[in-house]
Amino acid sequence: MSGPALRHPGELRWETRLLAVVTATLVVFGIATIYGASGLVPSGHGVVGSSYSLSQLIGALVGGLLMALVARLDYRLLRPLAWPIMLGSLFLVVVTILPFTHSIAPRINGARRWIRLGPVMLQASEVARLAVIIWCAMLATKKGDQVREFKRGMVPFLVMLGFTSLLVLMQPNMSMAVLITLVGGIVVFAAGAKIGHFLLLGVGGLIGALQLIQVAGYRADRINKFLNGAEGMSQIHQSLVGVGSGGLFGVGFGQGQQKMGFVPYAYSDFIFSAIGEEWGFVGVTMIVVLFGIFCWLGFRIARTAEDSFGQYLATGLTAAVGVTALMHMAVSLNLMPTTGLTLPFVSHGRSSLVMSLIGVGILISIGRQRGRPAPRSAAPDGSSR
Repeated sequence: MSGPALRHPGELRWETRLLAVVTATLVVFGIATIYGASGLVPSGHGVVGSSYSLSQLIGALVGGLLMALVARLDYRLLRPLAWPIMLGSLFLVVVTILPFTHSIAPRINGARRWIRLGPVMLQASEVARLAVIIWCAMLATKKGDQVREFKRGMVPFLVMLGFTSLLVLMQPNMSMAVLITLVGGIVVFAAGAKIGHFLLLGVGGLIGALQLIQVAGYRADRINKFLNGAEGMSQIHQSLVGVGSGGLFGVGFGQGQQKMGFVPYAYSDFIFSAIGEEWGFVGVTMIVVLFGIFCWLGFRIARTAEDSFGQYLATGLTAAVGVTALMHMAVSLNLMPTTGLTLPFVSHGRSSLVMSLIGVGILISIGRQRGRPAPRSAAPDGSSR
C-alpha cells in the first residue's frame, strides 16, 4: 500500500504565487483606473469620483479574503457540491425575472440582473457563470469517454447550458448568456467532445442568436451600427478616439477627457478605452500582457492538475477570464458590437470582482494540490471511491 504522495524537491508552486501577484496587480491597477475614469461622475449621494473606487476597494477586500480562504481548501470538495451550487445559482437568476420580486430585484438601466441583499447588490448571472464551470467540470469528469457521444454525452450539457442561458436572456443579458454558453462549451471541448458536434451546434446557436437579435430591436440596432462603422455608433467612435489619443504614454492619470460624457461607463463597460487614453500604448500593452500571463498560468495549472475534475475546472476558470477580457477589449476597439461585459478584475463591479477572485482562489487550490494525496472520498481520476 503506497503512502501519501511526496512533493518534488524542486517543486516551488511558482505558478500559483505568480498567479496571485498578476491578479493583485490587475485589481490594484483597476481601482486606480476607476478613480481616474470616474473623477467627474456624480454618485447617487452627490459624491464625485471616489465612491466608485471605494466600492471597488471594498469588493477587492471581500473578494481577496474569500480568495485566500478558497485557495486553502481542497478544490475536490466542490465536486459533490456541483449540483447544489448550480441549482442555487439558477434560483438566484429566477428571482431576478419573477414579476413579483421588484423590491429585491429592481430594474436598473432597463434590465433586472441584480438582487438586493441589504446594502449589497449581487449580480445573479455572475454567480451562474461560476456555477456552470463547476457543474460542467463535474459532469465531464463523470461522463468520461461518453462526452464524445452526442446523446449520452452532449445532450445533458446542452439542456443545462441552454436552460441557464435562456433564464439569463430573460433578464435580459444576452452577452452574459453567450459567455456562459461559450465557457461551458470550452470545458466540454477540453473533456474530449467531437468538433463536429460543436460545428453543428454552432450553426444552430447562430440561427437562434439571429432570431433573438430580430426580436429585440435594440440588439438589431447595435448590430446595424457596428456594420456601418465606428461613425455609426458615437460611443464606439469616442472609445476609439480615447484609445488613439493616449499616444505612447497617455495623457496622464485622471487627465482623460472621454469620461466627461463622451464615453458612457468609462469606469466599467469601456474602461479599456480609459486605460488607452490615460496610460497610453504602454498601459494597454501592460494589461494585455498581464491577461496573457494569467491565461498561460491558468492553462499550465490545468495541464498539470491532479485529476480530470481539476483539469476541466481550471480550464473553465481560465477561459472565463480570458474570453471575457478579449470580448471587452474587442468592443472598445470596434472589433465586435457592444456587449456590456466588464474587464475582469479591472472594471467597476463588485459582483464581477468578487466572483472572479473566488475563481482565482479555486485555481490556486488546484495548483497547490498538485503532488498531494487525494482525499479518501475521491480517487486520483476524480471518480468516487
